[in-house]
Amino acid sequence: MIGRLNHVGVATPSIAESVKLYRDVLGATKITETRAMPEQGVYVCFVDLPNAQIELIEPLGDDSPLVGFLAKNPAGGQHHVCFEVPDIIAARDDMRAKGATVLGTGEPRIGAHGTPVIFVHPKNMGGVLVELMESPKEAHG
Repeated sequence: MIGRLNHVGVATPSIAESVKLYRDVLGATKITETRAMPEQGVYVCFVDLPNAQIELIEPLGDDSPLVGFLAKNPAGGQHHVCFEVPDIIAARDDMRAKGATVLGTGEPRIGAHGTPVIFVHPKNMGGVLVELMESPKEAHG
């Protein structure tokens, strides 16, 4: 069912500091501008890699879903992995049929790439928060 790995989400208390790591230490050359996603409660920035992306995510406000994660992991860290699926509704229904917990209402919301996404609870995914994202119809960044 799952397609390609789209990105690994990395929570950080500071996207600006994380960008320095990926650019200056690891040598990343293509990094998007940081943008606010108030509907998700985060700032996002993407580090492009040859085969996927790193999504840097920073809390936007005190009610951001990242606040609790960063309270437990003050330096930040790997937050989720995102896989592409051809049909987000079919993927959601399949996850539920297999007994997995789809977070929130279960209704897909629009993610940072402009396509519908859902999140599946880590307890059903070997301890990893999994984002399923409908494959973009066009190139994305």
